[in-house]
Amino acid sequence: MAKKPKIRKFDPVNYLKSEKDLALYLEACLKEGGDDPGFLTAALGDIARAKGITELAGRTGMTRAGLYKALGKDGNPSFGAVLKLVRTMGLEFRISPQR
Repeated sequence: MAKKPKIRKFDPVNYLKSEKDLALYLEACLKEGGDDPGFLTAALGDIARAKGITELAGRTGMTRAGLYKALGKDGNPSFGAVLKLVRTMGLEFRISPQR
């Protein structure tokens, strides 16, 4: 009988190595997620894990637990918290006309 292939859960964190990777990932998630704030929150959570939750928590003044809660499945961070996180991650938001 053929051996079953091992399937691993995909984790984008394994591929977020540079600031450019982070920016491209977040941009793609903004496009893909549409009006779903949970999709963006999940993407920010992935980036936070890639950057290191403990380090980000210290740099933003948030606790690790608070950061996990804000970026978790049911998280609902304030826009101010999102902006602070994005800047701390070395990224920035830019607005442009829709194409």
